[in-house]
Amino acid sequence: MDRLRRKQAKTSTTCCSEEVSSIEWEFINMSEQEEDLIYRMYKLVGDRWALIAGRVPGRKAEEIERFWIMRHGEVFASRRKELKRHNS
Repeated sequence: MDRLRRKQAKTSTTCCSEEVSSIEWEFINMSEQEEDLIYRMYKLVGDRWALIAGRVPGRKAEEIERFWIMRHGEVFASRRKELKRHNS
């Protein structure tokens, strides 16, 4: 087994036993400045959430990743539309 496969096997077995459904996530409110910085950093470094979080004061990598998924994930598209209608 090569190194990459061993690493993948190791990380997959050490994962938490409790998984949280992404639908149960609360929406994360970001300021315009934070959103802008996240988008710009994502264009530069991709999904390296820890690196991006290091540039956004007071935010953790998990928050940044969750924010990104909720903005760009198809699972949340209908929920975003519903919130827009409710806020209009």
